[in-house]
Amino acid sequence: MNESPTSMSLPPVATRPKMTVIGTGYLGATHAICMAVLGFEVLGVDVDMRKIEQLTAGRVPFFEPGLPEKLREALDSGRLRFTTDFAEAGSWGDVHFLCVGTPQSRESNAADLTYVELALTELASRIERRALIVGKSTVPIGTAARLTQLVQEVSPAGEAVELAWNPEFLREGYAVKDTLQPDRLVFGVASAWAEAQLRAAFHPILDNGTPLVVCDLPTAELVKVAANSFLATKISYINAMAEVCEATGADVNLLATALSFDSRIGGRFLKPGLGFGGGCLPKDIRAFAHRAEELGVGPAVAFLHEVDGINQRRRTRTVDLIREVAGGTLAGVRVAALGAAFKPNSDDIRDAPALDVARMLQAEGALVRVYDPQAIDNARASYPELSYAVSLDDAVKNADVVALLTEWQEFRDADPDHLGTLVASRRVVDGRHALDADDFRAKGWEYRALGRPAQPRTVKLMSDDRDDVLLPT
Repeated sequence: MNESPTSMSLPPVATRPKMTVIGTGYLGATHAICMAVLGFEVLGVDVDMRKIEQLTAGRVPFFEPGLPEKLREALDSGRLRFTTDFAEAGSWGDVHFLCVGTPQSRESNAADLTYVELALTELASRIERRALIVGKSTVPIGTAARLTQLVQEVSPAGEAVELAWNPEFLREGYAVKDTLQPDRLVFGVASAWAEAQLRAAFHPILDNGTPLVVCDLPTAELVKVAANSFLATKISYINAMAEVCEATGADVNLLATALSFDSRIGGRFLKPGLGFGGGCLPKDIRAFAHRAEELGVGPAVAFLHEVDGINQRRRTRTVDLIREVAGGTLAGVRVAALGAAFKPNSDDIRDAPALDVARMLQAEGALVRVYDPQAIDNARASYPELSYAVSLDDAVKNADVVALLTEWQEFRDADPDHLGTLVASRRVVDGRHALDADDFRAKGWEYRALGRPAQPRTVKLMSDDRDDVLLPT
């Protein structure tokens, strides 16, 4: 862990900095709320009046476990408020966190920095004294250096406004914990003053012993995309092995279990199934590969194109498996599609594999009913052509095939006997390897999952007392 700056001569550091958070989407709202809970005065800023009104009224505009309670705590403390006024933010804050989205460009795989640049210009043009702007958005390498020049050109304070980068590592569904108790903090800085100011801004977290990496701006920009690329690669690796298992009759779940005991590999993210989605991993690996090509090092990360390709193939292969289970055609087949969010404990449907599968099924003539505990409203708004159920029971009623596409606990806990009384046929495709296959099969279900044999096999082993024992696999 890096030590604090020494007693070298530095500009004044705000030991209890007033903070603004620019952008109150998933990242920004979570960060603003949690920093206020930690005891700082925080001003959330957004151009979307609807978001500002909702947050001011104590309503989180998205689903994230534990965050509504933290919002109420922060508002009740008087330390958190929200505004659309950039002038107030510029004159009030000591540390400004930039939490604006960087979606994939419509024209290419590059990250679209339009919103980042607009927000920075709006803010910096209103800063007239020494302040630190801290980028948290995921951006291509080299962005911070370019934006530093932009900030200092438009700010009346000129070079007294510095830019640092502090990448976020939030997991949807665990964002509160990941903000208040992160596994590490990364400070990308260009001066000792910026480091000292960031230490003051995060002192409650650092005081708890959180590891800190202090580095240059390019390294800080690279950390997030490098981490996401590694995780995406691990997910796609086991799904590539699932394709091999399907061709050979091997069982990908047993393969993953065997691999996980190797301490060099581990079991996290070694989970076969439908693959990854959401607003981070897919667009981040594409933007990373695009930027690497711009920098002349495209071959170094060329494997990310195949990582992306493997992930996309899982969606079409899931449709293939559902068609196979249905008897070779999907025309008129009633499918209960369980899940719409890209992952459980979230209402985020960005690049959601579950909805891609539902749309492909419907395109082949299937009668699809989608149910998700939290993401139905978002799914209906984006894909009104699909049909939606109001409950799990409603979704599976008279279904010919049940397809588990997002591994919500509600679906994991569902009773196969109860579901069996509702469906037309006891056939289930487990797109997430989340169900108890033995339990479903014992209760009369045809159970299928990518990378697993259609029928369970037995392995003949010798027990300790020399009697032959048949162990199901």
